Amino acid sequence: MKQMLLNKIKNKEIIVGVVGLGYVGLPLAVEKAKAGFRTIGFDIQKEKVNSVNQGKNYIGDVVDKDLAELVKNNMLSATTDFGFIKDVDFIAICVPTPLDAHQQPDISFVRDSGIAVSKYLRKGTMVVLESSTYPGTTEELLKPILEKGSGLKCGEDFYLGFSPERVDPGNAIYHTKNTPKVVGAIGNDATEVIATMYRAVLEGDIHEVSSPAVAELEKILENTYRNINIGLVNELCMLCEKMGISAWEVIDAAKTKPFGYQAFYPGPGLGGHCIPLDPYYLTWKAREYGFHTSMIENSMIINDKMPEYCVERCYKVLNKQKKAMANAKILVLGVAYKNDIDDYRESPALRLIELLNAEGATVDFYDPYIPEYRYKGKNHRGIEAIYPEVIKNYDLIVIATAHKSYDLEMLQQNAKAIFDTRNALKNITDRNNIELL
Repeated sequence: MKQMLLNKIKNKEIIVGVVGLGYVGLPLAVEKAKAGFRTIGFDIQKEKVNSVNQGKNYIGDVVDKDLAELVKNNMLSATTDFGFIKDVDFIAICVPTPLDAHQQPDISFVRDSGIAVSKYLRKGTMVVLESSTYPGTTEELLKPILEKGSGLKCGEDFYLGFSPERVDPGNAIYHTKNTPKVVGAIGNDATEVIATMYRAVLEGDIHEVSSPAVAELEKILENTYRNINIGLVNELCMLCEKMGISAWEVIDAAKTKPFGYQAFYPGPGLGGHCIPLDPYYLTWKAREYGFHTSMIENSMIINDKMPEYCVERCYKVLNKQKKAMANAKILVLGVAYKNDIDDYRESPALRLIELLNAEGATVDFYDPYIPEYRYKGKNHRGIEAIYPEVIKNYDLIVIATAHKSYDLEMLQQNAKAIFDTRNALKNITDRNNIELL
């Protein structure tokens, strides 16, 4: 099986299947197809499947022209019918792994995908999970599902591994193709073959590890590292406000050290598909071993309370104007979780808006990338544009996401007060109406 698959990879005879056509799956499917491998995308959402088959892109990290050409040339197609799994040689599972209502891992998408794949899994297939998850998912959850549903044996009839996605939406330098990849599989043969498959597609280094669990944990380490360091500077920010010192200036001074320090910055909370979630997966799994990850949990507490802290700061800014929070008109700029993208997954701005509304304020939002968002079962629509007359109409402008398209001078010249949670206005000289987080 090993040699057969290596030969098929070399001759570009592998047919690729990608389960889940979201921020991770679609860019991966496009790269596989661009590398010369016929690719089939699987998704339960008919809208995504129809968009792909029409060559219409909906993911920022995918080039519109690339998708259209691949579809036109029959190198990429999509379907809701998992029966086509029987036709593929390599399956990448790229489905969401959110948290449930109790902040515990929700691996239902992985489980359901495994069940769907297992029904049509055939001999000589590689299966790789790319979704961020707790150590043990591949071997303890996915492997038994695939074996039971297919009647095949892992390592003898099919190969199974884990290779964590490293998608950073909006990153101008690193994309799916050139970001280094980690691969851990069950058995040396599986690791070699799966790594060879990725090397045939990607330009980034492929780093092989001894097991799926190592690969699963290293992905959580990547994002927990960021979670902890962001928690550190968020706590420093709260202390600096009491001390009358700019945390931003402190951080900029510290980063002049050329070794032993990496700059992280405060903000209204954490957002995105990984950093706010992955530490919860690790702390949940750690409890199985009677171990409490105290440093990680403390950083999560700090980061999770940043929206509440920002509301407290909004109170202080309004008080300086002798304006009550109740019935104050507030405009939140940006609901995306980071600048210059249209992704609002886990964005702290959504919680911030919710809290401001709960305090009696009248809150609007503007985001050039997100005209409307859905939160807790309800749709929220933003204002269509910002210009001087609009800005003057609000008691407070809160910059929650620092999109580069904002006219910052116009904002400063027309706003009654601005609470800048991202240091977006750092180059504005006149700061009489600016309060910095």
